[in-house]
Amino acid sequence: MLFRRRARMLRWLVCGRVGPVWMWKALLLFVAIAFAGQLLGVIFNKSSVQPAARSIFSSPDAQGPSLGSCQPHTHIMFLKTHKTASSTVLNMLYRFGEERDLHFALPLGYQLGYPLPFNAHRVKGYRGPRAVEFHIMGNHMRFNKLEVEKVMPADTFYFSIIRDPVALAESSFAYYKEVAPAFRKTKGLGDFADNPHKYYDPRLRNNHYARNLLWFDFGLDHNANFSISLAQRGQAMIHQAFKLILVSEYFDQSMILLRHALCWPLDAVVSFSLNARQQKPSGIGGISGSWVGKAAAAAGVGGRGARSQAKALPNLSLTEEQREKLRQWNALDWYLYKAFNKTFWEEIDRFGHTQMEQEVALLRTRREDLARVCLRDGGKPVEAHRIRDKNIRPFQSGLIKILGYELQPGLDNATRTACLRMIRPEIQYKDVLDAKQFPRAPAIPAQPGQQVPMVAAAGSFLRQDLSRTGERLIGGEAGGRTMEADWDGSRLIRGNRTLIRGQEKGRLR
Repeated sequence: MLFRRRARMLRWLVCGRVGPVWMWKALLLFVAIAFAGQLLGVIFNKSSVQPAARSIFSSPDAQGPSLGSCQPHTHIMFLKTHKTASSTVLNMLYRFGEERDLHFALPLGYQLGYPLPFNAHRVKGYRGPRAVEFHIMGNHMRFNKLEVEKVMPADTFYFSIIRDPVALAESSFAYYKEVAPAFRKTKGLGDFADNPHKYYDPRLRNNHYARNLLWFDFGLDHNANFSISLAQRGQAMIHQAFKLILVSEYFDQSMILLRHALCWPLDAVVSFSLNARQQKPSGIGGISGSWVGKAAAAAGVGGRGARSQAKALPNLSLTEEQREKLRQWNALDWYLYKAFNKTFWEEIDRFGHTQMEQEVALLRTRREDLARVCLRDGGKPVEAHRIRDKNIRPFQSGLIKILGYELQPGLDNATRTACLRMIRPEIQYKDVLDAKQFPRAPAIPAQPGQQVPMVAAAGSFLRQDLSRTGERLIGGEAGGRTMEADWDGSRLIRGNRTLIRGQEKGRLR
């Protein structure tokens, strides 16, 4: 009896005071569900708030081997020679300067008055000697040191790049066959090499592409008769003006020397070959199948557009005898190449061959890593018409096809921006920098009968006759379009950073 009373009292306490059993079961179930939900929430929340994977461009590998306590050079003058991988080098300068908001000495058009000797007034925004601080100068020019010194600071680092004159002649012939009269008349480069005097007239415009082109770009008389004393004087002048002369056949070694000279991080000198021409399957000129060969096909703007692609490709085949004839025809360039190739390897001797091999291996590995991240199809260059983004299609020049790249899809913003800088073609990149440096003022509608002055983006009035430089302004910015005459006589119509080429004869398009 006593036991039953105690049991009833216990049930009364539990059910009456605390609640029925089913309520306890429900409460326990609710607690279990809440706990499980909280646990899952923490897991999902952790996955959602985890910081995004760091961009490959912010990894320690981007810096490369230590350079000690030196400070990066930011005043740089690069003489952009023709057919020497110079477009790839210019892209490095553009990237470095844009990332650090440096000020570029940009041309009014796309070249700094080339092929005339450089004049300081060809720089956009120039207001007199040293009135404006310019950090980087690198667009095509014919070198004129006195005029360059009016633009660039006294502590500027001067450098340039050269190439074997025979390989340079092959590339020049491929690009400029329809531009240089000496090339246009020939059956092929071998035909020209056999008898260059038959085709070459020094008085004709654009024939400078056909003889001693390096000597011409350095501001010297490329038609002068060769002599050892003349060649030595030219070499001495270049050696005095430039602190470093790179060699395109040894492009990677050149980039390591440049990196140490400028005290730049490794990524600043890692590049993909730009403005490269499509090679024949068998290769041309011995090095064309390699990355250096593709990079060395870099060139300036110009050409006749896509319609020329239907014509036969230039015949670049050469016998060994014809190659020797081209060295004799370009004797001044050949002397420069041998002389500065010698000083280049003397620099590597001082640098140390073991260290050079190690750093070149790091550079090549880094290039492969960035290509794998940035580029579609394993980083293989593709024809321009296959590139979906019109803003990164390379401009087509002459009879050959200029290749470009496509970006890998799905990149984060930081990585995509850095990758885009590495593959942006020279013309588009110049326009991007120009728009940043000289933002355009909103257009003011003209009243009926009112003459609208032609004003440059920076607000300074443009001279209406620049024909001596090959970049004559022939139209204002009506409708957001600017027309210029390029160095080859064809008209350039620029609108919203898009370049359209029309023919000098016939209707503009």
